[in-house]
Amino acid sequence: MFMKSMLIVCAIVLSMSGIAQPQKTNSQKPAAISSPIARTSYGFGVLVASNLRAQAGDSLDLEAFFKGIRDSYNNQPLQITPQECEGLVQQHVQRFNTRKTEKLKKEGVEFLAHNKNEAGVTTTASGLQYKVINRGEGKIPTAADRATVHYTGKLIDGTIFDSSVQRGQPATFEVTRVIKGWVEALQLMHEGDKWILYIPQELAYGATGSGKIPPYSALIFEVELIKVN
Repeated sequence: MFMKSMLIVCAIVLSMSGIAQPQKTNSQKPAAISSPIARTSYGFGVLVASNLRAQAGDSLDLEAFFKGIRDSYNNQPLQITPQECEGLVQQHVQRFNTRKTEKLKKEGVEFLAHNKNEAGVTTTASGLQYKVINRGEGKIPTAADRATVHYTGKLIDGTIFDSSVQRGQPATFEVTRVIKGWVEALQLMHEGDKWILYIPQELAYGATGSGKIPPYSALIFEVELIKVN
């Protein structure tokens, strides 16, 4: 899928804007981009570059990259067959993804190892960590209940990926229909409690990730249990 999507986008860029040339120095003044087709073509270039960086990191040789585009577009003899190209790209992407996920795993483990020693943090047998911000005196939900909560979810670098608080609308769901870290924490909380949860990746979305959450991410949630239904 990566190869096909990249080839399609690159073909569109080339058909609209001709063959791009790599810049030789940073001192050159950028050419003005004023016409509609030039602005659109530049936009395609930015999107292709962003996708390439996301899929393959910043380790590409741009001189060789542009030579591959020029040779292919101009029907020049290729130094590597298309089949070999596809295999090389797939291997590079796999290596990049492996490095990225290992880095995320390591960062999550190191964060939680340090965080468990912070004042007020409790660690359960599963590895879930929590810190009580406000204490309530209401009911404790069971696995058979539904819970209404306000929450804000963050990655360990502070990036917010979801927030009912920002939407201004609490969420209601079955206690057992959420990630494992939440299932455990909710059944320890009272109505009116407000906790910060620090959830290991194995109690969150694990190897699959979810939406804006990369695979193997440890997560932080600020959760207020409003009502047990």
